[in-house]
Amino acid sequence: QVQLVESGGGMVQAGGSLRLSCEASGTFSSIMGMAWYRQSPGDQRELVAEITRSSAINYADSVKGRFTISRDNRERTVYLQMNTLKPEDTAVYYCNADIRRTPWGKTREYWGQGTQVTVSS
Repeated sequence: QVQLVESGGGMVQAGGSLRLSCEASGTFSSIMGMAWYRQSPGDQRELVAEITRSSAINYADSVKGRFTISRDNRERTVYLQMNTLKPEDTAVYYCNADIRRTPWGKTREYWGQGTQVTVSS
């Protein structure tokens, strides 16, 4: 069974940094796109950053210049380095990945369980 397991969330003061990690576990052929989303209470889940298998990257305007997404294909892990954090970055952060279970199969979307990030002013 394929799972995405996140770690690295927590509480930090404004201006601080956190690094999130998400590792894919289980048996599968390959991981295509990977991404981080976030959701605050009462808001819709929004894309924070995404990275393709060839490392093409896209960021939400609100985090450009502060957050950095990266991936290690050998370790099957995606990271989100978050610097200069603001109170408005407070949310549950979710890892997302499109994974191909077999070399000839279609990709399927998977989600992590979420990790809380709280930024105090």
